Amino acid sequence: MTYDDAERGGPTSTWGTIALWMMGLLGVAVLGALLLTLREANHQRDDALAAQRHSYDVMILVRTLQGTIARSEASLGRYVISGDQQLGRLYYEDWRRADETIDRLEKLTHDNDVQSRHLAEIRDAFRERGDELALTALNTNYRKNSQALARFYHSSTSGSLLRINDGLDALVTQERKLLEARTSHAQASVKRSSIIAKVLAAFGLLLVVGVIWLGWAVVSALGEHTVARAEADAQRDRAEELTSAVAQATEELRAQEARLRQIQKMEAVGQLTGGIAHDFNNMLAVVLGGIELAQRAVALDPATAARHLASAHDGAQRAAALTAQLLAFARETAINPETIATATLFDGLADLIGRTLGEGVSVRFDDESDGWCTRADRVQLENSLVNLAVNARDAMEGRGALTVRAARRTVAGDEFVALSVSDTGCGMPPELVERAFEPFFTTKPVGKGTGLGLSQVFSFARQIGGDAAIDSVVGVGTTVTLLLPRERAPAAPAAAVPATATAPAAEAVEAVRPDGLHILVVEDDPRVLPATMDALVELGHHPHACDDPTRAAAMLAGMERVDLILSDVLMPTLTGPEMVAALAATHARVPVLFVTGFAGGADEAIDLGGRPVLRKPFTLAGLERAVAQAAVAPGETRAAA
Repeated sequence: MTYDDAERGGPTSTWGTIALWMMGLLGVAVLGALLLTLREANHQRDDALAAQRHSYDVMILVRTLQGTIARSEASLGRYVISGDQQLGRLYYEDWRRADETIDRLEKLTHDNDVQSRHLAEIRDAFRERGDELALTALNTNYRKNSQALARFYHSSTSGSLLRINDGLDALVTQERKLLEARTSHAQASVKRSSIIAKVLAAFGLLLVVGVIWLGWAVVSALGEHTVARAEADAQRDRAEELTSAVAQATEELRAQEARLRQIQKMEAVGQLTGGIAHDFNNMLAVVLGGIELAQRAVALDPATAARHLASAHDGAQRAAALTAQLLAFARETAINPETIATATLFDGLADLIGRTLGEGVSVRFDDESDGWCTRADRVQLENSLVNLAVNARDAMEGRGALTVRAARRTVAGDEFVALSVSDTGCGMPPELVERAFEPFFTTKPVGKGTGLGLSQVFSFARQIGGDAAIDSVVGVGTTVTLLLPRERAPAAPAAAVPATATAPAAEAVEAVRPDGLHILVVEDDPRVLPATMDALVELGHHPHACDDPTRAAAMLAGMERVDLILSDVLMPTLTGPEMVAALAATHARVPVLFVTGFAGGADEAIDLGGRPVLRKPFTLAGLERAVAQAAVAPGETRAAA
């Protein structure tokens, strides 16, 4: 017996139960047939008895009729001889009873045509005889005894009396024949019913024996089922324990996989360290040199000083952009889909991939997408392409040509942006290509890779409704292609930090508050707070400093006018969103601009409520634009009571 059989009660128990039900139904059928047979036998017996009673009633009435006629005629004869009126009345009453008896016979035999004809003849002869006797009685009544006596003797030989007696005898003979036929039929029916009852009783006895035997078999099977059920319960308990262990191991594996993904990203960041350090040294040299040159020339040649400051400003801008790109690449990925054009994507990746691969690999970007866009998380997409570039560099052993190409592709009527990374490395045989996207599968030596890079790329493509494919030729190279669904919505313009304030930003500030905004600045860093205050004053605003978020509500209550709250996100006592949530209802709709120095990770777990965010470091122009946009966002300006 299998585990499933035990769960269902076993095949023996199942078939035994079915057989018991079938025998039970047969037993019910046999019992029903036996009852019907007995009922039919009783019914036939009752019919036979009723037929016998009917025949006896007919014959008794016939004999009664004959006796009544004879008694009536005898009374008439005595009346003729004696002239006693009492004997005349007896004659008349007996003759009337005879007539009633004939009526009763007609009712009893109305369903028999032969007997009905006999009774019709008897009725005619009875009336004829009655007329003859009535004349005799009439002569006697008028004292004509001799004439009456002659009529009486003459009527004794009348044919009517013979017809009456013959008809009654024929009626009795017919009824006896019917009685014999009905009795024979009833006896045959009873005999047949007895035979059927015996057969059914024998069959029922066999069924009882079969049920007893089958019941014993089912009881034995149920005993086996109980044992099997206990074993099945034990197996199920072991299966549940195994399932729980597998679930726990799967959860641990997922956590380990997440850690490995982050480690792989940090490995890539580590590979960037050399190039980034070199670039930062160059940028810092530009910044420091520009500031020193500006300090020397500020008094003698302001124009030259301004030119040196602009050069330092440009170096700082490049360092800030590189830092933001590095932090975004290293952080845990957050799904933030946006419409991406390949041109802007390649612009952002050029420096990152170039620094990652080193000088031994030449990189070429080829955009043949004709402006097609896709919708994806930019960080995930960039990480996927960097992963592919790193794999390609390893396949080329650090030297070769890498091509990143964007093209249009239509598959089964659906449009895709095809992003491919091609190398001139060693290539892969077909058996490796088939397994390349499997998690933890790698051809690299131990310690040189986790085997998660290509599986992450494949998972990313499938998550957004796309696909990934590998085309590789041994000794020629490999091309990995990502098919990403086309997005027809226009891509958002690339973020850029302008060197100077733009006219639209300045006009927006003027449109919000011509005489400058009253801004509460909440910042715990003693170096950033005065710099931010000076920048706001330079832009024509009226800032109010607050170095502790727990004092923000009290300071707001003391301000005559509040146009904007500019707050850091992460602070020791309260976060910026916690501080805003704790403000009184009277300040709930004051516009808020958050400022943060994190590119992701720590502040991503904090709900900013959809409010605008300004990233550090920021320029004076960036601050001006962010303040202008935040101030015109939905909210209200509050004047202190």
